[in-house]
Amino acid sequence: MAANDSSVHVIDERVIIVQVLISLFLCINFLLITVFFMKDFFYTTMRYIFFALTLMSDCVFLLLTNALLILSYFRFNMHMSLCLIVYVAVSLYTFVTPVTLTAMTLERFVAICMPLRHRDLCSTRSALHCIVIIHGVSSLPCVVVLSIFFATASHSYYTKAIVCSVEKFILHTWQTHLRSAVNQFYFLVMVIIIMFSYFKIMKVARAASGQNRKSTWKGLRTVVLHGFQLFLCLFQLWCPFIDAAVLQINLMLYVNVRYFNYMVFILSPRCLSPLIYGLRDEKFSAALRSFVLCGLYKKH
Repeated sequence: MAANDSSVHVIDERVIIVQVLISLFLCINFLLITVFFMKDFFYTTMRYIFFALTLMSDCVFLLLTNALLILSYFRFNMHMSLCLIVYVAVSLYTFVTPVTLTAMTLERFVAICMPLRHRDLCSTRSALHCIVIIHGVSSLPCVVVLSIFFATASHSYYTKAIVCSVEKFILHTWQTHLRSAVNQFYFLVMVIIIMFSYFKIMKVARAASGQNRKSTWKGLRTVVLHGFQLFLCLFQLWCPFIDAAVLQINLMLYVNVRYFNYMVFILSPRCLSPLIYGLRDEKFSAALRSFVLCGLYKKH
């Protein structure tokens, strides 16, 4: 009995830690979103628009996954129709951030390798069109899963009250394999785009000189950080399969592995966006300091 009490106590502590971290990330993201809307330069520049999109996507994703975590922890049953709506949103915003990161990498590629065409290709109008495309591309995995679900689920299944999770919409083993194949296809395409942009920018960086060289290498470092963040975001697509495999071995090992996956591959990528553009970018960093210090900060 003591062992059981200890296990529950550990899980309670972990839930509290997650709540603290998510609250911190949300506060930081809301602060950065506020700064974004304070200057027209930010919301008329493609890379900052994409940055704000990742922040908003991360906020929605963190709020929804945290709500599911709490509901699952307390074994709270949800009507299937409501679970369906939650699943659609979670599935969509699971992909919006990595797809947006890929678009940001392409924007850096155009800015550095095609500077004369950057103004035309990366205008505010183009950014808004890209946002629609990003959401369309990000919704395709969800459409695939739900199309199969609607075709195979019985009518009575829609009236159930369940503990909501992604697995509730996977009724057959082959659906798991199909979802895995779709995720791996997305991973492959994004990795190819990241690597292509990296090598093209590397080539330009080696040929550049002076101020252009410094700017190009900075863009290259940004692409590397995007690649690392993208890797963490996409690795979470394999987390459900790892969790399922570990569950067959040991329950407490499953709890530990799932907690580790959630912290490393779901929460941590969401804190890298503020680092990459909120702190590394000179203009945004200056605006952020000015806002936090109530206008007292002046760049010399």
